[in-house]
Formats: sequence, C-alpha cells, structure tokens
Amino acid sequence: MKKLLRFMSGTLTVLLFTALICMIVVVISSKASGGNPSIMGYEIKSVLSGSMEPTFQTGSVIAIEPTEDGTGYKEGDIITYQQEQDVLVTHRITNVSESGGDVIYETKGDNNDAVDMNPVLADNVVGKYVDFTIPYLGYLVDFANSQTGALLLLVVPGIIVFLYGIFSVWRELTKLEKKTQKDSTNESSNV
Repeated sequence: MKKLLRFMSGTLTVLLFTALICMIVVVISSKASGGNPSIMGYEIKSVLSGSMEPTFQTGSVIAIEPTEDGTGYKEGDIITYQQEQDVLVTHRITNVSESGGDVIYETKGDNNDAVDMNPVLADNVVGKYVDFTIPYLGYLVDFANSQTGALLLLVVPGIIVFLYGIFSVWRELTKLEKKTQKDSTNESSNV
C-alpha cells in the first residue's frame, strides 16, 4: 500500500510540474510573439469560427508556416491572412491571379456557400496551414492570452506545486520525528 501511495505521489508531482512548465511555455511564448505561440518555426493559431468546418472545428488550434512575401501558393492551399488590423482569417484558395505585378488570391471557407467578397493580396498573407490541428485547444490558448488566463494558468499551478511541496516536507518531517521518537523509546527500554 505504501508503494502505491509513493508511486501516486511521485506521479502527481511529475504531472503538476509538467502542467506548470507547459503553462509557462504557452503563456510566455504567446506574450513574446504578440499573442500566438510559435513552436519549431510554426505559428500556432486559434480557430474562432466555423467557416472551415469540417476541415477544422471551431476552437481548434492549427499550425501555419509563416511566409515572407505571401506568393507561391496555389489553388487548394489553405492560407491565413490579415483581413483587418487585428483580424486573421484562414480560408482555402479558390483562384490565383495577377494584377499589376501583384499576386491576388480568391478565398473561400470550406463551410461557406460563396467565395469571400474581398480578394487577398499576397502581402496580406501570414502563412500556410500545414495539416496540423488539435481540436478544442484553441479555447485554452485564447484564455491563456487574456490577462485573467495568464494569471490563473501561471499562478494557480504555481500555488498548487508550492503547497504540495510544503505538504511533502511536512510529511517527511513528521516521519522523521516519529522515527526519532521510536528510536528514543527503543533506547530507553534497552537501558
């Protein structure tokens, strides 16, 4: 029974530290990159609408490969582009054309009936979707990007690990004290 409790205690410790480290990485990476974490050169984006269902669901996290100039994409590629100042859209290219030396993409969400009203200039393309999706993780990433989320996802696991550390030290000190008392009792009875 003691071995099982020790195993469970060790597993819990590892899980808590892993969760804390993951949250620290997500929050710091999100803040350092201006809101979107970057892993191994790929930017992680949250999907906040259902326009690309069933390719990826609302609340998913997708990986995109950032681009320098936004050219070189073809019909069928899924691109993420800047639609407005703080609005990114990820849609599929339905047509590629050139006008005055500029590459222009017509795009459409897989779940939409018609192509997007405004064509996309290559300069507005942020990157290309690389067939990597994690469903529902986008909700957590968006929460982590908020001030409340960053506070909760860093502070709460930190407090839990700290309190668990205090509990572990207290438990070991109690064991040591009991052992010392037992040894003192044994020495007294042997005299």
